[in-house]
Amino acid sequence: MIQIASRLPFISLVIPVLNEEVNIPILYKGLKRYLVKYQYEIIFINDGSTDESTKKIKQLHSKDSRVKLINLSKNFGHQMAITCGLDFVRGEVAIVMDADLQDPPELIPAMLAKWRMGYDVVYGIRTQRFGESFFKKSTADIFYKTLNFLSPTKVPPNAGDFRLLSKRVVMELRHAREYQRFLRGIVSWMGFRQIGIPYRRQGRFAGKSKYNSFAMFKLGLNALFSFSLFPLRIASLVGIMTAAGAAFYVIYALIVTLQGITVRGWSSLVVLILFLGSIQLVSLGIIGEYLGRIYEEIKKRPLYIIDSTLGI
Repeated sequence: MIQIASRLPFISLVIPVLNEEVNIPILYKGLKRYLVKYQYEIIFINDGSTDESTKKIKQLHSKDSRVKLINLSKNFGHQMAITCGLDFVRGEVAIVMDADLQDPPELIPAMLAKWRMGYDVVYGIRTQRFGESFFKKSTADIFYKTLNFLSPTKVPPNAGDFRLLSKRVVMELRHAREYQRFLRGIVSWMGFRQIGIPYRRQGRFAGKSKYNSFAMFKLGLNALFSFSLFPLRIASLVGIMTAAGAAFYVIYALIVTLQGITVRGWSSLVVLILFLGSIQLVSLGIIGEYLGRIYEEIKKRPLYIIDSTLGI
């Protein structure tokens, strides 16, 4: 039986920011509407913005000390910015959301209700995604299906980084310092009680999405290579199949040679060499991806560098 908590928690909002000067004041007003009866802090992580985002956040802080700012020394990426925010939260629950107004503040009460029921992770499930191209939505669907097929860690489809995390989940996340980060996968891997809440994701209010095709592809590779060894096994399997095919081809060549039949066709030989060469290069590429990630991890560089803070 799930025990329901009745008290009001201290809430920490973690909001990564990259050039969101127009959206920040509107988001703040929306958050206050749903946090008015709670103790809370709003931590904005400025991930290398070049517009007036920092100025807007400082203006909010001058009026409300619960608004806090962490300026990173450069753009470290969305996942690193979220990680930075989670390292500094003080609340009993942390809610991660973007500053583009696509993650609705009105979902916060429903998330808190699930937390009171005993869930440690409450994530938003995007039933509709307005303002996104067919290509982006279809590739995202393919990505989740592929990842969940190849990886033992199952990541909920259509669930982004908009989620509530209990304090013990945040504390465990602080021990996970892997450099190639895919937070949705890390949280799913951790276990605990998790549940999703469906919502309709609106289009971006202003500005441009920072997740272009290349960024999405990079995030997808991080997820696949971080949570699955299947690509390495594919390389081994293809190598075994290719070796078996080559062995049969050698036997065939010997038989026809002994029968006095000339093996003709340089084209077939060239095709075979190119085929074997491509298999080798693909296999080396897969191994290289894993080696590159090992290389990044063993350097033990910090995940992010803080330039300055306000209210922390």
